[in-house]
Amino acid sequence: MKKQTVMALAFLAMFFISCRETTQEKTEDAVKAIGEDIEDNARKAGEKIKDGAKKVEEELDEEIHETDDINGEEANDDF
Repeated sequence: MKKQTVMALAFLAMFFISCRETTQEKTEDAVKAIGEDIEDNARKAGEKIKDGAKKVEEELDEEIHETDDINGEEANDDF
């Protein structure tokens, strides 16, 4: 009877240890995946910021070259 109890306890101990390791591995995998998602989204955000800044620069450049005064009135070449 003692032998069976010891064996059952040993089995349970092994079961919980392997479950803990599996949980730890799953947690590590999840953390790694989260880190990769953060990196990917940060890269995408950086690209969108660069694209937006480029568009603003182009629009400002266009606006500056198409107007003749500070109020934004179009140049009048009729004079």
